Amino acid sequence: MLATNIFSSCLRTRPHTRFSPGFPARLWSLRRNAATAAAVKPAEVEEAPVKEYPVFELSEEDQRRLRFQRNIGVSAHIDSGKTTLTERVLYYTGRIRDIHEVRGRDNVGAKMDSMELEREKGITIQSAATFCDWVATMPATGEQEKYAINIIDTPGHVDFTIEVERALRVLDGAILVLCAVAGVQSQTTTVDRQMRRYSVPRISFINKMDRPGANPWRVINQIRQKLKISAAAVQVPIGVEDDLRGVVDLVRWKAIYNEGEKGNKVVESDEIPAEVLGFAKEKRRELIEQLAEVDDEMGEMLIMDEDPNTQQLAEAIRRATISLKFSPVFLGSAIKNTAVQPMLDGVCAYLPTPAESKVVAHDTSMPASAPQVPLQPASAAPLVALAFKLEEGRFGQLTYMRVYQGTMRKGQFIYHARSGKKVKVPRLVRMHSNEMEDIQEIGPGEICAIFGIDCASGDTFTDGSTTFSMTSMFVPEPVISLALKPVGAETPNFSRALNRFQKEDPTFRVHIDRESKETIISGMGELHLEIYVERMKREYNVECTTGKPRVAFRETITQRADFFYTHKKQTGGAGQYARVIGFVEPMTMDEDTGKDIEFVNQVMGGNIPSGYIPACEKGFYEALEKGSLSGNPVCGTRLVLNDGLAHSVDSSELAFRLATIGAFREIYNAARPIILEPIMTVEVVAPSEFQSAVIGGLNQRRGTIVDSEVREDEFTCVAEVALNDMFGYSNHLRGITQGKGEFSMEYKTHQPVMPQVQAELETAYKKTLGQPKK
Repeated sequence: MLATNIFSSCLRTRPHTRFSPGFPARLWSLRRNAATAAAVKPAEVEEAPVKEYPVFELSEEDQRRLRFQRNIGVSAHIDSGKTTLTERVLYYTGRIRDIHEVRGRDNVGAKMDSMELEREKGITIQSAATFCDWVATMPATGEQEKYAINIIDTPGHVDFTIEVERALRVLDGAILVLCAVAGVQSQTTTVDRQMRRYSVPRISFINKMDRPGANPWRVINQIRQKLKISAAAVQVPIGVEDDLRGVVDLVRWKAIYNEGEKGNKVVESDEIPAEVLGFAKEKRRELIEQLAEVDDEMGEMLIMDEDPNTQQLAEAIRRATISLKFSPVFLGSAIKNTAVQPMLDGVCAYLPTPAESKVVAHDTSMPASAPQVPLQPASAAPLVALAFKLEEGRFGQLTYMRVYQGTMRKGQFIYHARSGKKVKVPRLVRMHSNEMEDIQEIGPGEICAIFGIDCASGDTFTDGSTTFSMTSMFVPEPVISLALKPVGAETPNFSRALNRFQKEDPTFRVHIDRESKETIISGMGELHLEIYVERMKREYNVECTTGKPRVAFRETITQRADFFYTHKKQTGGAGQYARVIGFVEPMTMDEDTGKDIEFVNQVMGGNIPSGYIPACEKGFYEALEKGSLSGNPVCGTRLVLNDGLAHSVDSSELAFRLATIGAFREIYNAARPIILEPIMTVEVVAPSEFQSAVIGGLNQRRGTIVDSEVREDEFTCVAEVALNDMFGYSNHLRGITQGKGEFSMEYKTHQPVMPQVQAELETAYKKTLGQPKK
């Protein structure tokens, strides 16, 4: 019993150990001397040290400023109208003088699409930040109050998903834009997942209400069913499709119309049109019932059969939205300049202030298990800021920052939390797309940009008085690779461009293939890599040719295998000797860390000196870089090192590293390895008459149909297809739908390949290895 207690206390820091029940007793007989020495000292329970931190209260000025501050992002599926909506917001708030369309005939392009490629293709590639002031009408009181709003417009393509990821990491609220015809689409689900990851409250805006077939009530049902969040309309449209004239505000019970040039005059009326009066009452009742499910106060009023007044209803919507239980749904048409201003009022009324968002940081001077430290957006508190986006500007590297605590001033010295490096803030600006406005200082809860600071995306900066560091954003793994070669002689601009793009975009990776010596670029999709190749040509004058796209295959093991491996090499003088004993086993991904490979050290009694354990770990990770089936990285594997043997003269770090690599490769085939391929969620939208052709085409590509929905004149089909089978699908879809079909795809998971595909990949890999020397 004593041995068991001592053994378990010794292993307290190793949560992943797996032993048979009789193992402690056997260990007791083998290690009696060491255990006896340990028994002299009573086992002490280590407790994580608790550190007291000063509490900074918000001053009256802080509270007043933060109350009228909003940081929001605009996110949605491709072509839902995000940039068009942001253009209207900037026009109505007075930030721009004229409205320019995304694919306008004047060839000017929208303000937030500042890159030449964005204006040519009519898509958003990089997220763009801006700020504006809006005099909002408060639904609870009817009073008008002036708000300062920071807005980040994000791309819709899954290829540029990192732009959405880092924008939502630093924002307090978001507008989820949906198309009134298409509704909830594949990228909408991805954006919803990202909002939940960073606990970002959202209001929903159903755009394109002027389109034929617009049905907001079907879209609201999709939000409830597919996104699993309670939602209800806070407006009812007056007129449908081309006849859309305005909306009825169900909270304030007023009819709202847009008049004047480009809808810049908002006219409110207490008289609700007779044709929508009954329907508006029904939808107001539905709004109260939906709120009653997520808000206790509203639930009690519903039970008591009381009708809430305007203030009670508005406060309930705000409470439920900030607590992430509810999303108020606004309706309108950005292109027709209808009902954008009431949506802006909703942003100010229902989304949280920077003070209401819970923000925590980790104290790097404390162990990783220590509780996180809450941050307060107080001006007097020590500075904590997060660099969330990098951009190469005309004047050097431009770093976008969100200040969470304290104040940042021009000329101030700030400290890089990771390296401890002291840097000066040479220039502080606020961004308006690609334009800048110089400022002297910026307070907590604000978004700004700084020139002349060398850092990476996700780095924390402080004023040097604290050791706080903020958690970085989630970065998805690349799914597709291309071989890249410059036309003609390689110039310094080739590597300069690749280094810059890697620094700006964490999902863009570059490496040199060991066998072919080719430069391989990896990213989130064909469009992602195509854009970077085009940017190299335009911005760096480096024209490149690309090879055939490569799929990011992986290898994994399916069963446990034990190893007992001795590495011996004698060449005269000190040789190499190392013995490693243990096993490898399959491992599922850890949801907390996002890792599916792990090295576990269970060596007891110093049979392998502790100084050589890191070399064993390094050897394990090196062996994972290339599996022996197809030469692709190995994932989903845990190596447990149980025992070993070292020589007093011949053992070294190199010997143990090579021993671990040799052990892994020796027993790799015994662990029954398989090849995994990336599976994509593909969403196809096409006219209804082509439904059978589209489904047949997906079946030919070994696709699994997950969902299919038919509307009046078009249908949506969602399928899971291997990325390896999706090359050339764009041209195929155009051919079978007369150019009317469109599709989007995003990475879902890796799954085992078919046996015949695995055999082909193994054969192809063996041919690249060449003939062994005789």
